[in-house]
Amino acid sequence: MLFVIKLGGSILKHGTSANLAADLKEVIKQHHIILVHGGGVEVTEIASKLGKEQKFIMSPEGFRSRYTDKETIEIYTMVMAGKINKQIVLALETQNIPAIGLSGLDASLLKAERKLKLIAVDKQGRKKVIDGGYTGKITQVNTELLNLLIEKNYTPVVTPIAISQDNEPLNIDGDRTAAIVAGALKADKLIILTDVDGLILNGECIQKITTTKLKEILPKIGGGMSTKIHAGLEALNQGVKEILITSGTTNHPITTALNHQIGTVITNE
Repeated sequence: MLFVIKLGGSILKHGTSANLAADLKEVIKQHHIILVHGGGVEVTEIASKLGKEQKFIMSPEGFRSRYTDKETIEIYTMVMAGKINKQIVLALETQNIPAIGLSGLDASLLKAERKLKLIAVDKQGRKKVIDGGYTGKITQVNTELLNLLIEKNYTPVVTPIAISQDNEPLNIDGDRTAAIVAGALKADKLIILTDVDGLILNGECIQKITTTKLKEILPKIGGGMSTKIHAGLEALNQGVKEILITSGTTNHPITTALNHQIGTVITNE
């Protein structure tokens, strides 16, 4: 089977890379894995040290995102592709897992269309149109490259930076990147590792839910989890069979999620 796993930046900040890598080593014995990682918190921290204040905007749908101007995309690329990506690769190599760190720029792994305009909502709820900056929407995945690597038993570690039609780097949401990669490859499962146990509603973790029921409760889901839910729905629409949203800070986070011992399972029916 093929699994696409999204590592949230909060997981990496918990210092759980060694535990994850050890669990991955067991999973990889029977399955192929592609990792997509986040790391926005560390980007913000390093940008601050460099004197570059980070700005965040809210979309009309309630999604919070980084406003990415030219200087920010340079810092984002440096931290995500240069620092965080290689830390994950090293953690995997420590477990003797042959890993290859990639950004969407490498061999045009992720092509995207640059967003010319964005609609932002201010604190008073007023909408305004702003320049799109260096953000984009993925239009194509180089599945040939990814298939070649996993057929040779390499584990790709993908940074969510895409290449535009004008050969510029673009900031792409990590959850959406994982969903689109999983859909393009028709992966068996998309596993989203975060810092909570799964989809929490009324104080309880929902163990299993269908897309029909999920769409009914979407308005009750908070912004951070809402992005992951939308990514999961997108992956299911593209042919992925099952979405798992679970904590990446527990022992054996992937195997326990695969066995449905922890986390939230989302399926079409």
